[in-house]
Parts: sequence; C-alpha cells; structure tokens
Amino acid sequence: MKFDKVYTLKEIAAFISAEIIGAENHEVRGINEIHKVEPGDLTFVDHPKYYDKALNSDATTILINKKVACPQGKGLLISDDPFADYVKLVRKFRAFEPATAAISPSAQIGEGTIIQPTAFIGNHVKIGKNCIIHSNVSIYDHVIIGDDVIVHANSVLGADAYYFQRKPAGYRKLESCGNVVIGNRVEIGALCTIDKGVSGDTIIDEGTKMDNHCQVGHDTYIGKNCLIGSHAAIAGVTRIEDDVILWGRVAINKDIIIKKGAIVLATSAVDKTIEGDGKVYFGAPAEEARKKWREMVAVKQLPDLLKKLK
Repeated sequence: MKFDKVYTLKEIAAFISAEIIGAENHEVRGINEIHKVEPGDLTFVDHPKYYDKALNSDATTILINKKVACPQGKGLLISDDPFADYVKLVRKFRAFEPATAAISPSAQIGEGTIIQPTAFIGNHVKIGKNCIIHSNVSIYDHVIIGDDVIVHANSVLGADAYYFQRKPAGYRKLESCGNVVIGNRVEIGALCTIDKGVSGDTIIDEGTKMDNHCQVGHDTYIGKNCLIGSHAAIAGVTRIEDDVILWGRVAINKDIIIKKGAIVLATSAVDKTIEGDGKVYFGAPAEEARKKWREMVAVKQLPDLLKKLK
C-alpha cells in the first residue's frame, strides 16, 4: 500500500514509538510485505531466519526487533514487536471506514453498469463501464473493477487476507491493507471469494472466467484469458500465468507458479511450480497426466502380479 504522501523515518517512528537507525529525513512511501516490496516501502521482520532477506530486499525501511548495521540508503526502525507495530501502521493509514449506505457515495460507477438490488458497494470502490453486479454481491472498500465485468450473486471481493501469527495466547491477525483489482471482461461466478492482498494487490487479469464456488487467496495473480472451474481453491501469493485452465476442485498451493497454457484436470492438487505450453496435469500431487495414468494402470495390475509370485 502506498501512502497518500511521503513520510519521514522520524514521523513513522513517532507513530509507533520506535528507535531510529538512519537519517531522520529518510523517505517512507508505503508499507508492504516482504514478497511485494519496492524501493520506498517499509517492511517488517521479527525472526532471525529472515533478517538478511528483509535487510537485503528492495524495501528501503525495515521494522526490526534487533539493532543491526543499517544498509546504505536504508532506514531502520527498532521495535520490541514489529508485527504489532506494523499492524498499528496499517490501522493508521488504512483504517476501517464504516459503511453509511448499500452503495457508498464515494464509489465510482461507470456508465451502463447495473447494480442489482441487495448488492453492497463499499467505500472508494471503482467499477468500470457496462458491468453487471448481481444481487447479494459484496464489494469491499477500494476494490477496482474494469469494464464489461460480470459478478454473479453472493460473491465477495476484497475480504481480508487469511494471515495470522501464532502466539502462546492465541493467534494475532495481520491486518490487510491491500486490494483486489479485476481486469476488463472478467466473469466471476456465484459464491466466489477473492481476498485482498495483505499489502499489495490480488489481481484477476482481463478475459478470465471463473465458475461458481471459487476461492482466490491474498496477493495472488491470475493472468489473462484463464478458465477457473468450480470449487477451485487457490492459495495466497500464487501466480497463474495467461491461458491456464484449472478444472473443477483443483487445489493450488501457495508461493508457486502455474505457467502459461498449463491445463490441470479436475480434483488435482498442485504443490509445486508446473510448466505450461499445453501440458496437462492430473493427480494429488499433480504430475503430467500421461505419466500419472500409467502409474494408476500399474497399481491396478499389482494384485495379479502378487498372485503370480505366490
């Protein structure tokens, strides 16, 4: 998430009562999670395993729970609890804004777009031209939707990321300040859920069509002209490239890539990056379909082979 203006390291430190290492006038332009950071961003780290990754990332401001040498061109904020202080910053710069109407007065709705009765359109939402938003759809604050988009009944766009940190007293929620961005000519089936990014965007690119009952996790990118079958479960921080087909009940693990043109057959589960160019995958875990089918045939032959060995 980018701030509405540039803040200094000193100003950010004052918000969370953190100690500074670096120039007080060091610029902070936004906050972001480690996998999305750009120059100007602030990110946090609270485990020694990830110190080097955070300090050497593109982020130029690091919220950290240990005094370390400050890399050149960066600023450090020393905190006893970086997770909690990051959440404070999210709540300050993207505070929850209660709705005052079913369609927020701050929403921008394009010419020719139809909003069916009982739909909810949140604050600062942008919807393009000639869209149809069906009944009982909930579009949370700040969601951006392109032109010629159809969202079917009871779908939810922009719910919080499913992201929690476990502590002895229970789970702490990492508040979401990201967004959902829907490209032109996308169709979203009934009862689908698309979660906002933790601090970046969850993106469904133009021309993609989703069937009913699909779940898309936070910070995921789905490319152009993809087909997503019903009951697909796509975990967060996944990248699905253009022209991919996922048939019904496909499950996709987090932090992987489904490459351009791949086809994943129904009920499969993908646990690692797979190649594209028309290759077909099947199984749990998914493998190239022909290989998987040969294995299945071989397994069926085992009882007869065992009988012959007796």
